[in-house]
Amino acid sequence: MSSTVPTTPPPEGPAAESAPGYRPGRTLPLRVEALRQWKRRRTLVMGAVLAALPFVLIAAFAIGGAGDGDRDGRVTLLDTATTSGANFAATCLFVSAGFLLVIPVALFCGDTVASEAGWSSLRYLLAAPVPRSRLLASKLVVALGYSAAAMVLLPLVALAAGTVAYGWGPLQLPTGGSVPAGDALFRIAIAVAFVFASQLVTAGLAFWLSTRTDAPLGAVGGAVGLTIVGNVLDAVTALGDWRDFLPAHWQFAWVDALQPQLEWGGMVKGTAISLTYALVLFALAFRGFARKDIVS
Repeated sequence: MSSTVPTTPPPEGPAAESAPGYRPGRTLPLRVEALRQWKRRRTLVMGAVLAALPFVLIAAFAIGGAGDGDRDGRVTLLDTATTSGANFAATCLFVSAGFLLVIPVALFCGDTVASEAGWSSLRYLLAAPVPRSRLLASKLVVALGYSAAAMVLLPLVALAAGTVAYGWGPLQLPTGGSVPAGDALFRIAIAVAFVFASQLVTAGLAFWLSTRTDAPLGAVGGAVGLTIVGNVLDAVTALGDWRDFLPAHWQFAWVDALQPQLEWGGMVKGTAISLTYALVLFALAFRGFARKDIVS
């Protein structure tokens, strides 16, 4: 004789808060979200693209050679790319910071929430129940973590590949003189940190849009598009001093780290402006998502 045992559905909503063993802070751990995002194809593809760029540039320099300066005879960072591994890493950062490195930041931060809504899995995460603030915080931390990893991956691969191709040596400065190899690593690390800080505005835009739409492409494309608009506005010299309030105006301030004397002024101003915009956008994302009707 068999008997059936009635099952009780798991508590949801306010009742879950009083359920034995339920702890909001332990829902959706960071390691779980990080593993979920790591298994996404777009993560692997983006990592492969960033890791391949230094080898593409090495092939390009092997075919066409390094530059000989501009029309006025001034030496640029590109002209010193084949001098040493440190110079090659700095060159890779220079050619990618303006646009290429915007893509992974917009992708990781813009796809994270919108993709769950697109898959109709967002409501199930919230019914687990995962508090909304906890869900957003976990996704934001992981997205920023992968964005930072993308920023570090490119110069690391470039430094290793450039050292093999061009040797280990001091960082030759376009303005003249050089920085010892050990100090050059510190300077490049500062530059990478600032590039990441300057991209926080794109991260904020993408994350905010990700909470407003169910279309990941719309969030990613919107963030990239608005970043491009910022670059266009910065090119309008008629705006005068108003350009100082545009994050794009300071995006190449990291070049000050590659001067004979390390200059902090531009990087400090750029970081402050980027953080201000980013914090406002992150706050808007959390505020809007807390009141949003989740139907997908």
